[in-house]
Amino acid sequence: MQQLAPEEIELNKKRAVLERLKDRLADREEEMTDLRTELAQFEANYSMQVGRLYAELDDIEAQIAEEEYKLVPDDEEIKKKAEELRRRAEESAARALEAAEAAEKKWEPTVEAKKAYHNLARTIHPDLALDAAEKEKRHGLMAQLNQAYSSGDQTKLNKLVEEFRNSPDLVKGDSVGDELVRSIRQIFQIKLRLEELKAELKAAETSELFTLREKMRAEMAEGRDMVAQMAARTVVQIRKSQRRLENLRTVNQAAEEYVKEKYGMEISDFR
Repeated sequence: MQQLAPEEIELNKKRAVLERLKDRLADREEEMTDLRTELAQFEANYSMQVGRLYAELDDIEAQIAEEEYKLVPDDEEIKKKAEELRRRAEESAARALEAAEAAEKKWEPTVEAKKAYHNLARTIHPDLALDAAEKEKRHGLMAQLNQAYSSGDQTKLNKLVEEFRNSPDLVKGDSVGDELVRSIRQIFQIKLRLEELKAELKAAETSELFTLREKMRAEMAEGRDMVAQMAARTVVQIRKSQRRLENLRTVNQAAEEYVKEKYGMEISDFR
């Protein structure tokens, strides 16, 4: 049996390390993609359940301000307040609609999708590239992969796997020395990316959104529905604001009827 040269022995060691790191990196990328998507869906569901009530409350508050402005049409501060509340109400309504649409897209990756993601992420990850052009190309492929995985597009995942499997970029024909340098650099790049993912995970786990999700999960485990409680409190606020709005409308309507009866004119003619 022919004895391997020292550099070949070292290359085999680096290749073994690289393979393990590729697997770990693919796992971490998948975990972060899962977490990003889960948090996005949680935010959409939360906004749909509670955000739509906030949007309704904002709309009522805007109507209240508009009724108040009718009482004192010369007050620029009240006019400005009414305009600002109307703008906020429109933004809240838009967010509620967007959240409702996002919440309808339930995301549950299949075993097949997870396997395809892992295999391709392991191969095409940008941090395995050794030059800027190849790195940029792989970033594009990784973005497509993340999009296909997050949207549950198994057909797209399979297509990406097949396309890259036949890519000439996978053909190797370099010397042992070149392969050794390439492996060392790839190991270094993967370790840097793993540190980035670790920092991203820490940031995600200390975010307000993550904390809220975990708190809600804990409440649910103890038989309490925090979202339902928040929604109930908002419904009470809505009812109070509705009564206030109705009272203001009654006052304005009485004023309009008085002016019409007394002067035979619309009150808007005086404003």
